Amino acid sequence: MKTLPLFPASIVGSIPRPLVVRELIEKPEWNETDRHTMDAAVRFVVALQEQAGLDVVNDGEWRRRSYIGVIAELAHGFTLEVNPADGRPWTVVTEKLTPKPAGFIAAEARFVKEVARVATKITLPAPALLGERLWDKDRSGKAYPTREDFVRDCVAPLRAEIALLQDMGVEMVQIDDPHLCLFVDPDVRKSYDDPDRAADFAVEMINETVRGFDGIKFAVHLCRRAGARVRGEKHHAGTYGPILNQLNRLKVQHLTMEFTAAGADDLESLSRLREDFELGLGVVDVTPGAPEAAALIVSRVERALTCIDRKRITLNPDCGFAPGSAAKVDTDEVYLKLKAEAEAARILRAKYA
Repeated sequence: MKTLPLFPASIVGSIPRPLVVRELIEKPEWNETDRHTMDAAVRFVVALQEQAGLDVVNDGEWRRRSYIGVIAELAHGFTLEVNPADGRPWTVVTEKLTPKPAGFIAAEARFVKEVARVATKITLPAPALLGERLWDKDRSGKAYPTREDFVRDCVAPLRAEIALLQDMGVEMVQIDDPHLCLFVDPDVRKSYDDPDRAADFAVEMINETVRGFDGIKFAVHLCRRAGARVRGEKHHAGTYGPILNQLNRLKVQHLTMEFTAAGADDLESLSRLREDFELGLGVVDVTPGAPEAAALIVSRVERALTCIDRKRITLNPDCGFAPGSAAKVDTDEVYLKLKAEAEAARILRAKYA
């Protein structure tokens, strides 16, 4: 495990894929050239983050079709279809899950640890998020009559990967759960008979996923579907207040949270989070075309410092930079934003060390 400095600069998850990577992940089988090309590509995206000055890096999720659909690499029972609602690729559960040999995510983490010179993180989708996105009453109901049945069966393949990660020295395992964060939105809450029970279930499944693992720092990533906002879909509103009780029951050490979007910068809610949480504040806007300067990032962090101890704060973007597995976002823009984040971290260390 590498020791992190004050105000570490980190990444959340996805980084935009170049065409060569997008072509590779669509191939049903790889030859030796394909594997060599992907390894070289991941070396590049790790180097990009390190050159920008980050203290915590990942592989940009470049080996995955999507951050949610990666569950299909861990278990049989899924079908890749076209979503009739929007025409996008859709992984949907159609049969009872049976395990594939564990190791897909662990192999990602192992390669990043081998090539990175700084600390690393690896990401996993939250079980309740998988239920929200990959279960469909018509397509899934024969195998899983209820969404909750499917969600419970997602826990085991995720835990199998964590077991392999346990002794690997990855600095953080991040559970992505934008579904849980949507319960801040009054409109979303109205769509549930009991929104608090649904949020409780999401937390229960995360806690079951991480239960009993020692020597790993677990994080939960919360956002209100920042990628969907980029695609022009609904902007989910609301502060963290409605889910504070659920967040404070998470058996994790770190929360990675939106902070630039309206409502997400609610200091009153942040001040009511458990004091033992580290807070990865999204102080970099991931919206394409929105430039970010180090001084602006510093000002966002200093606003948080009015109620949060400096030793608890990590800097990171609001979300991943690639809003969808095939998103075309300028990599140079991402690099400049990460450079600004790292520069802001250096300014803050010099001022508050």
